[in-house]
Amino acid sequence: MRIAIIGGGGMVGQKLAARLAGDEPAWDVTLHDIAFPEGSAPGHQIPGNFATPQTALAIAAQRYDVIFQLASVVSGEAEADFDKGWHTNLWPMWHLLEGLRAQHEASGGSYRPKLIFTSSIAVFGGPLPDTLPDDFALSPQTSYGAQKAMVETLIQDVSRKGYIDGISLRLPTICVRPGKPNKAASSFFSGIIREPLSGQPARLPVADTVRHTHASPRAAAGFLHHAATLPADALGPRRALSLPGVAVTVAQQIEALRQAAGQKAVDLIQPDPDPAIAAIVNGWPQAFEATRARDLGFRAESSFDEIIQTYIDDDLPR
Repeated sequence: MRIAIIGGGGMVGQKLAARLAGDEPAWDVTLHDIAFPEGSAPGHQIPGNFATPQTALAIAAQRYDVIFQLASVVSGEAEADFDKGWHTNLWPMWHLLEGLRAQHEASGGSYRPKLIFTSSIAVFGGPLPDTLPDDFALSPQTSYGAQKAMVETLIQDVSRKGYIDGISLRLPTICVRPGKPNKAASSFFSGIIREPLSGQPARLPVADTVRHTHASPRAAAGFLHHAATLPADALGPRRALSLPGVAVTVAQQIEALRQAAGQKAVDLIQPDPDPAIAAIVNGWPQAFEATRARDLGFRAESSFDEIIQTYIDDDLPR
């Protein structure tokens, strides 16, 4: 089976490629991205910018069996740069879907690829209940959330027409992310664990009472891998899923860090209020029922202690 990972040079793309490489029989994986890290996960590497129509159409023309679309501008950057967010997060998906529709029609209807899109909990907005049911209405309060919601709608409609077998996965915040901080509004959730574990100070821009849902990079790769194995009719007409995770307050994150690394690590966390980040994060859901996803076999960690241990085992620099 031929697999494409758009955004395959990124952290989640690399985790997914490594996960696919361990399967028997092995998948034929191609990684598409602007650049790839040194020591990249296995897969054919094709450099290119997905934000250009030519790249999206060229990927569609390859007629992959499964396409993972992970590439996007992150939340904080999409909010700060309106044009870049829309031109990167929406229009390339339109061109990809148009290309896949053209390939479907050229094949006489026999080509219907599985397309797995990484959406976000930012498609929801307040006022919100403490725990969101699966049927809660979309009401994004950021440009990033609006872009993800619009792509979900496109995938829903193109799947309804039978051109693709699409699924949108609303990932919880992926934590603890290895590497350096990025421009995502949620970046600090990883930073307050990752930096202290390496003996570095970390900035905390929100109150420790903020409650949020997390899953590890290992779990994120597992979500995507599992989605690729679902039968075409598993989701029915509703093609988007809110995924399970661990809902904790920032204070509970910090307590889990204390249990893993002691008070010295906790002392490296420095409160530094940022009203702009707090406003974005406070508009996101705190927790999800995720009943549909659990019934379909999607699994995450059961505690934040487990998430920290996963980071220590998989990604903490030695």
